Amino acid sequence: MKKTYILLFGLLALCFASCERAFMEQDEPSDPSSVFDYLWNKVDQQYAFFDVKGVDWDSVRKVYRLKVYDDMDDDSLFRVCAAMLNTLQDGHTNLISNFDVSRNDSVYYRMIMNKNIEAQVVTMNYLTLNYHSTGAFAHNAIRDGHVAYVRYSSFTDAITEDALKYIVDRYKDCDGMILDMRQNGGGSIDNICMMLSIFDNYKQPLYQTQIKSGKEHNAFTELETVYATDTCILETPYAKPVAVLIDRGSYSATSFFAVCTMGYPNIRLFGDYTGGGLGLPNGGGLPNGWTYRFSITRTIALDGGNYENGVPPTERVILDPDCTAQGIDNVIEKAADWIMQ
Repeated sequence: MKKTYILLFGLLALCFASCERAFMEQDEPSDPSSVFDYLWNKVDQQYAFFDVKGVDWDSVRKVYRLKVYDDMDDDSLFRVCAAMLNTLQDGHTNLISNFDVSRNDSVYYRMIMNKNIEAQVVTMNYLTLNYHSTGAFAHNAIRDGHVAYVRYSSFTDAITEDALKYIVDRYKDCDGMILDMRQNGGGSIDNICMMLSIFDNYKQPLYQTQIKSGKEHNAFTELETVYATDTCILETPYAKPVAVLIDRGSYSATSFFAVCTMGYPNIRLFGDYTGGGLGLPNGGGLPNGWTYRFSITRTIALDGGNYENGVPPTERVILDPDCTAQGIDNVIEKAADWIMQ
């Protein structure tokens, strides 16, 4: 197996995106039929998850190609192409024009409607109104000071070394830590590396990855093992129990983080499945000037699973409405029980 590092692979996807835009034929026909066919072919040759998503791409073409005609306006063509892309059910798939951006609404609808957190309960009864704010983190101690509760709501918010060191030191006498990442929709892969930097990362494998490499749907590069960087920002790596809370709104970078934690014996996942989103997207240009992006890589967890549709928790705990009505988050309580045991 080849060895690579998490940051380098993120840069690889960006490189592919810029290269395709640079070398696309400038004299490609830009009539509606040609634009549609160009987009369909690009997805057909480069998309990574037809098997996982259960999508028959040829059948999709038959349905949507009939909706394209020569004198259709840009808005109509955009809607047809966007609807075609939305059959992939992939939150990393978008069509971008100068007047609109397509999104897979059904993906985000599922993320929000299946949320496994009640923000008001967390704020009032766990963080409390006297919570602490350090960089991207909101935090406090629960269970009479025995458990650190840390809320990280978006991987778009930068994680700093100083913030992590402060939190670890502040709760050094606790029995362990809860990292609440429910409804964290993702963000920068750099923050995954930083979050992992408090643990023992020496030769720590995280997952395997491969990139689409040929026109056939099953054509991929050799699997490469992705390792954590061989560094720890603490004098002694954090080895106490860590409960990571996830739900269907934990998407993209949060799913990557959830997969990465599988290699650490002191970390367990609590809550619901994540929303998935483990493919890195590639962008390109269409002959009429629009751009697109979709997933061209796939991620294989250390247990051999492809969790593009959702990373499973170690222990599934669904929010109980009866508990919520009493101001209790039973997901947090379950995680705290595990830490204190």
